[in-house]
Amino acid sequence: MAITEIPYADYADLFIEKESHGGVFLSTCADGKNNTMTIGWGSIGFMWGKPVLTVMIRKSRYSYELIEKNPEFTVSIPIHDDFKKALGVCGSKSGRSLDKFQEANLKIMAGQKVTPPVIKGAGLHIECKVRYQQTLSADKFSQELCDKWYGDQDWHVLYYGEIVSAYVEK
Repeated sequence: MAITEIPYADYADLFIEKESHGGVFLSTCADGKNNTMTIGWGSIGFMWGKPVLTVMIRKSRYSYELIEKNPEFTVSIPIHDDFKKALGVCGSKSGRSLDKFQEANLKIMAGQKVTPPVIKGAGLHIECKVRYQQTLSADKFSQELCDKWYGDQDWHVLYYGEIVSAYVEK
């Protein structure tokens, strides 16, 4: 399998399309444990003179515990629809209680420039190092969105990751 580095912006539209219609995989690791989860919210762009991918993780998630210990993450974007079932598993099960990679029959590859793995076969991968993070809070939120998404007070933390590598598998 060949890895080809790409300009991240060339695939920004694909990231947005896949993220908003079925999700993408966000992977983290710490203390020798890997985890992945399905995400459907985030953004990609340019901040502080660097390419940045912003992702959101709720404090209740196992991935939150891992990224707090090791501030790096990968996002694997399935180019084809072969991963629909795996995205469902990774979006509904907790890595605290089971190995989601095994449960979803996912294979991993080592990250090129970060320690979290990527999902082998997904096709498109983005590797990031966290440069800033911020927890959402009610006092800075529109009441409409707060009521809709955070009635349980399970706030997201926004992680602004500098894109240190983007590549496709062929």
